[in-house]
Amino acid sequence: MDTTLRDGEQTQGVAFTPMEKVSIAKALLQSLRVDRIEVASARVSEGEKEAVTHINQWAEQEGFADRVEVLGFVDHTRSVDWIKSTGGKVINLLAKGSEKHCREQLGKTLDQHSADVLQTIAYAHEQGLKINIYLEDWSNGYKDSPDYVYGMMDRLKSSHVSHFMLPDTLGVMSPYEVLSSLGDMCQRYPELQFDFHPHNDYGLATANVMAAVQAGVSAVHCTINCLGERAGNASLAEVAVVLRDKMNMQLSIDESHLVRISNMVENFSGKRIAANAPVVGADVFTQTAGIHADGDQKGGLYKTRLGPERFSRTRSYALGKMSGKASLKKNLEQLELDLSEDDQKKVLARIVSLGDSKQTITTDDLPFIIADVLESKNYQHIKLLDCSINSGLKLQSTVSMRVDVKGDKHQATGAGSGGFDAFIDGISKVLDKYGYTLPLLTDYEIRIPKGGHADALTECVITWDCGNELRKTRGVHVNQVYAAILAAIKLINIQLHEMSTVPLERTQ
Repeated sequence: MDTTLRDGEQTQGVAFTPMEKVSIAKALLQSLRVDRIEVASARVSEGEKEAVTHINQWAEQEGFADRVEVLGFVDHTRSVDWIKSTGGKVINLLAKGSEKHCREQLGKTLDQHSADVLQTIAYAHEQGLKINIYLEDWSNGYKDSPDYVYGMMDRLKSSHVSHFMLPDTLGVMSPYEVLSSLGDMCQRYPELQFDFHPHNDYGLATANVMAAVQAGVSAVHCTINCLGERAGNASLAEVAVVLRDKMNMQLSIDESHLVRISNMVENFSGKRIAANAPVVGADVFTQTAGIHADGDQKGGLYKTRLGPERFSRTRSYALGKMSGKASLKKNLEQLELDLSEDDQKKVLARIVSLGDSKQTITTDDLPFIIADVLESKNYQHIKLLDCSINSGLKLQSTVSMRVDVKGDKHQATGAGSGGFDAFIDGISKVLDKYGYTLPLLTDYEIRIPKGGHADALTECVITWDCGNELRKTRGVHVNQVYAAILAAIKLINIQLHEMSTVPLERTQ
C-alpha cells in the first residue's frame, strides 16, 4: 500500500496541489500497479476534499474504487461523512495503539476508547464503507503495554475490520523486534489480516519490512522517495526489489515505471532525492572505477540482478581521475566514435587531469575534450604555472599569475573589465619583453554541453585576427574564464612556435 499522498505529505514543506495528487494517484494505480493507495486525511481542507473527490471519480471509472483509502478519525460520523461525500469507499480509522497515547492524549481508558472506535466502525458500516484500522504507536504500545494492545484487539477482532494496520510510528524497531512482535500478533490472531507501517528513523525501514513479511503480515506500507515525517517511510522502490529478489515474492509492481514516478514525485514535492538513492538515484547505474568498466567489458563481472534495463535505465561509465581505458571505450561506443590507441591515451590523460578539478565528466563533455586534445600541438614555449583571478560586482577584475617562457619564470599582475581582460593585460606585460603582441580578438564563444549542469565542462572558442588570416583556438575547462585563458595560451604557443626559427630573446 502506497501512502505517498497521505503520510508522505506530512514531510516538512510538502503540500501537493489537487491536480498533482490526481496525477500521482493515477500513476501509482495505473502505471506502477500498486495494490492500494492512501490519498488523504479526512476533514483537512477544501483543497484536500477536491483532490480526493477527483481521485475517487477517476478510480470509479477505471475500476479502482476499492483500492483508494482515506485516513479517518474516531469522531463517530464526521470523518465517515467526509469520506462518503467524496465518493470514497474505504476508511483507514486512526485509533490509539498504546496505553500511553490513549491515557495522556485522549484522557480515556481502554474501555472508553474502544467503545468510541466501535461506534465509529458501526456508523461506517451503515454507510457502506470498508474499514481498516491503524493502531497508532503500536510499536511502543506492544513493548510497554502489551495487555492494552491485546485488549484493544480482543474488543475489535469481531467488528469486520479488513486490515489491522500496525505502525512503527516513531521508527524505533529493529528487524528482530519486528519479527518477534509481528510474529506474535499473527499467531495470536491468525484469522485477521495485518499490515505493517514502518518509519525510517534508524534507517531500518526496508529491513523491517523484510522481517514483517517473514512474520506473516498481509501488506506493507511504503512511499515514493521515502517521503514521510522526520526520516520518512520505507521506499517503495527499495521494498519492491527486495521482496522480489531477496524473498521471492510475487508482486504486481511494474518496475519499469519506478524512476518516472520517482521523478514526478520529486518535482511535485520539491524534495530532491540523493544521487545514490537505491534504484532511482541518478548515479546508481554509473560505474566510476576503471577496473569496474574493464570487468564489465570482459564478461559482466560487476553486474547484478539490479540491472538498469529492469528499470528502463541504462548503465553509464563515469569519466574522471579514476577512469581507465575501458571507461573511455564504453563512452566512445555510446557516442559511436572510434579513436586510435594513441589518441585514446591523449584523451584519457586529459580526462584524468580534468578529474582533479571536476569530479565527474559526462559523455556530453567528451566531444569537447576530444576536439581540444586532437587539435592541440605539444608546444610548450609558454606554460601557465599558476593564476588567480579576483572579480567584484562593481570593482575592476585583477589577476596574479606565474608563467614560464622558454624556461624563464615570470610573475605578473593585470587588471581589466573582467577576468579574461585582466589576464590579457597581465600576460601582455610578460610577452612585451619578448617582442610578442597578442593579435586582436574578433569573436569569443562559450558553450557547455546540451543539457549541461552548473558544473559542466566549458568550451571557449576564440577567433583571432592574425593579419592575413583569422585563427580559432579552443580551451576546455570547468571554469569558463580559464577555458578562455587556455585558448589564449594555445594561440601564443602556436605563434611562438612559428617564430621559433628566429631566436626568441628577452629584451632588456
